[in-house]
Parts: sequence; structure tokens; C-alpha cells
Amino acid sequence: MACVGRDLTTSAYEDATRVFVRRRRHNAPQSVWHSGGVAIVTVFRSRLRPGIDDDYVVVANEMSRLAHSMEGFLDEKLYLAPDGERVTIVRFADMASQRAWATHPDHLVAQQRGRDAFYSWYSITVAHEDYSREFDAEHP
Repeated sequence: MACVGRDLTTSAYEDATRVFVRRRRHNAPQSVWHSGGVAIVTVFRSRLRPGIDDDYVVVANEMSRLAHSMEGFLDEKLYLAPDGERVTIVRFADMASQRAWATHPDHLVAQQRGRDAFYSWYSITVAHEDYSREFDAEHP
């Protein structure tokens, strides 16, 4: 078990420890807790205009490669909903890294192109990830 940070109360930490100890005794996979300033999360929800998929994919792939190359980049996931909404979640280690990505000159050009040609709608939310819990049955 890993517990990082100081935001958990003593009783919450003790309760979590009892749960983890009980799981370990039964050889169940462990959960990993993280707390306090874990990451900066950008949630980008969007809908594309009709007929632009090929051009969009080129720009999106370029921006993904750029994000992956940025200092502080942690991970990126893209989800497509059956109704056509797209959700991209990008995590950075800190706000300075996220802001460097958001204001990178190539990204600014892509953002403008997105407004002009690709998106019929979008919403961006940037938040501090204060708590994270991960479970992986394949890697106990």
C-alpha cells in the first residue's frame, strides 16, 4: 500500500489500512491510494462538425504527440460516446506543465483551427486531482 500526502485524516487512514491489511491476508490484489496534489486534470469534451474527420485526425495526432513530449505530462485518454461526444482526459504533474501545454504556440494554432473548422461544440475543465485510488487485479 502507498499513501502519499497529508490530507487523509488519521481515522480515514487507519480505516483504509485495516481494509488493505484484510485484503492482503486473503491474497487479493492491493489498491493504491494517492492523496493531495496528485495531478492537474484537463477534461476536454467536444463534438465534431460533419465531414472533417480526416483533417481532424491529423491535427489531433500531432497535438497528442506534442502533449506526450511536454515536461510534466502524465497520461492521456480519449473516449467516444455513442451519441458522438468525445472526451479527452489529459493529466499533468503540475499547473505550470498544464499551462505550458495550453499556451504552447503549436497548440494555440490548433485551438484556433478547432474553433474555425473542427468543433461544433466543446467544453474544457481544468481541475486539481486531490485524490486518486487505483486497483489492478493483474498486478497485485
